[in-house]
Amino acid sequence: MHSFIELYPATALGFCLLVALCIGSFLNVVIHRLPIMLQRQWRDECRVFLADELKASESTEPGVYNLMLPRSACPHCGSLIKAWQNIPVISWLALRGKCANCKSPISIRYPLVEMATALLTLACWWQFGFTLSFIFSNLFCIILLCLSLIDLDSMLLPDQLTLPTLWLGLLLNINASFVPLSDAVIGAALGYSLLWALYWLFKLLTGKEGMGYGDFKLLAMIGAWFGWQALPLTILLSSFAGALIGISLIALGKRQQSQAIPFGPYLALGGVVYLFFGAQLHSWYFSYLGLS
Repeated sequence: MHSFIELYPATALGFCLLVALCIGSFLNVVIHRLPIMLQRQWRDECRVFLADELKASESTEPGVYNLMLPRSACPHCGSLIKAWQNIPVISWLALRGKCANCKSPISIRYPLVEMATALLTLACWWQFGFTLSFIFSNLFCIILLCLSLIDLDSMLLPDQLTLPTLWLGLLLNINASFVPLSDAVIGAALGYSLLWALYWLFKLLTGKEGMGYGDFKLLAMIGAWFGWQALPLTILLSSFAGALIGISLIALGKRQQSQAIPFGPYLALGGVVYLFFGAQLHSWYFSYLGLS
């Protein structure tokens, strides 16, 4: 495998980008369906818990709904999407961003997610080459992209994505893939604790909830991958980006001041920036302080 990559690096990179586009296409399914699956699961659990009160009510939702079934269909007319209509980026361009059956517009976000996945793959290749670090860092970026868009859509950061990724980060760092295991464990614990403490401090002072528990787990996940050293920069970048974009949206009238803003995408941005530029930023910071 390595000899093939050394002989044909462009072919290997092209194959990885093609796979990334396909993964991006699947991410669109995950981003749309996972919150719906969770909501259906919660309603089913409530029906069981409140069986006596809800005995007369019956669900009208389809029996099977997961990441594979039912088949993808147009949300407007319900026509099934054929294989040739589901080719990443190309199908959207060929259809001119419209359903082949009813001509309703197809959101541009679908090809953008696919292209973003490919660009993240390219960036990981550039940073790590074709190594295990490339594979796992790419997985990390793809999951952060997925979590960010789910949070933007539904204000949810599903445990089904954050917790397995957190544990994967700890397992990878048994061999210090990114940081020593002790730093990763401290990073996971401290990442959760910092936002948990901030949450309760804000709630005690204002009586309101400033963020959700999913944000705690997401920062813990980043800490598990890159250690406690990543937390200050991640929090700083995410807070700055969140404040800048939030104030801009309020100033432009796109969002009410009292309306909640998802924090997950900004934490994810901080994690991705640290992955690619953390070492350089740390070096710059300590040299600025005269400690290097």
